Formats: sequence, structure tokens, C-alpha cells
Amino acid sequence: MKKALSYIILNLCLILSGLVTFSQQTLLVVEGTYQGKEVYVNNPQRSEKVGYCVSKVTVNGEVTTDEINSASFIIDLNNYQFLIGDKVEIKIYHAKGCKPKVMNPEALLPKSTFLIEEIDIDDEKVLNWKTTGETGKLSFIIEQYKWGEWVKVGEVKGNGTPSIQSYKFKVTTHSGENKFRVYQKDYTGKKKTSKVVTYNSQDPAVTFYPKKVRKDIVFSRTTFYEVLDKYGNLVKKGVGTNLDCSSLKKGFYYLKYDNTSQTFNKK
Repeated sequence: MKKALSYIILNLCLILSGLVTFSQQTLLVVEGTYQGKEVYVNNPQRSEKVGYCVSKVTVNGEVTTDEINSASFIIDLNNYQFLIGDKVEIKIYHAKGCKPKVMNPEALLPKSTFLIEEIDIDDEKVLNWKTTGETGKLSFIIEQYKWGEWVKVGEVKGNGTPSIQSYKFKVTTHSGENKFRVYQKDYTGKKKTSKVVTYNSQDPAVTFYPKKVRKDIVFSRTTFYEVLDKYGNLVKKGVGTNLDCSSLKKGFYYLKYDNTSQTFNKK
């Protein structure tokens, strides 16, 4: 009986010791996608100057075999048979009172590396493009050139894998020559842009009425539009055949639509 009691007490002490140790730990989580790079960690000493801050590192739930008992260490993601673009979750367990730091968090951030293999607009006014070389899931932004500038008209999420990927987006054309392109922007803030593709529309120019409006402006066919106040501030935008002006204050406005711009007065 005494032996059994001693065994229970011993195990209880071990459990409590584990709980105390765990309570003295905290967690740093780093997430991203595999880009073929190693992750560098700065590992300060504990506050009591005995040993280093980090006690354990896991990669997608698996304890890393990398040497972590030093002032800095490397998490070698090449050991995990990841493919470019695979999701990565790194958990760094460390003591309270000190904090490790990932020195190159961009190693897990996708870069815009796509190459356009094909891009065109078909007879149904669908913009189609094929890519290779993607290494992360970044959105493709679709832009149309009108009103003297490139205007965002849509967005498609990239698949983020290097093999051939196909995308499509239904565009709304204006009368005359239309120009479209797609681009991605990664963590560097730089745009990676496709070549420009053109489409010549045979649709007639859009007209609208009235020029002095109380409630609605009506377009002769579906068009993108933007409304700016007399100071050039954007107050409304959309696509359709009807523009609700009831919420606008009385005064003078600029109206961008089709491939042109006009003015109108809200009464």
C-alpha cells in the first residue's frame, strides 16, 4: 500500500512539474508557404542567463531535428519534402521573459513569379490567361485602361503552383478599343504585370440622361461608371444601366462612363 501511494505521489509530482514547466513556456507561431528557403531564428538567453530561450520547435506538428541550443539557429524546411506553395506552420516554444525572433519572415511569404504563357479575350468577352511558375497564392488583379488611366475591374485568386494554371474573367467592354492586363503584387510592394491585350468592340457609344437629375441617371446599355464631386473626390462607382443619385447632395458632378466623361447637376 505504501509503495502504491509512493508511486502515485511520484507521478503526481512529475505531472505537476510538467505543468509548472509548461506554464513557464509561451509560444511564437509563424505561418506562410514554402518558398524553398530556410528560416533563421535569433535565440537570446533566458532572463536568468541560464540556457537559451527556445526549448522546442515544430514544423507542421513535427518536432524539428535542427540544433536549437545556440544564440541563433536555422530551421531547414528542405528536410520536410515540401513542394513550393505548400502551407507551413512553425511553432517556436520558448521561456517567458525572453523572446526569439524570426530574422527572415519573408522566407515564408509568396513572391510574384508567374510567367504568362497565353492571354487573350474571346468572342464572349472573357479574358483568358495561362501561367507557369507561380510559387504562392496571390491574387491576380484585372485592370482596364479607360478615362486616361488603368482602373481595377476585377480580381481572381491565384492557385500558387508552378505547373500550367488557367484563369478566366468576364469583362465589360466599352465602345471602341479596349485594353486589359493582369498583375500581382507581393510583399515587396512591386507589381508584376502581364502584357496588354486589346479588344475592339463594335458596341455603340453609351449615352445617358438626364443631365439635370433628381433621382436616377439611365445609361443606354450596361457600363462601368464613377461619380466624382467638384473637388475630384470619388463618391459613387458601379456597373449597370441605372445610377441612383438620390443620396447625392445638390450640385455639380463629374461622371465617368463607357470610355468618356461628362458632367451633370444634381437638383
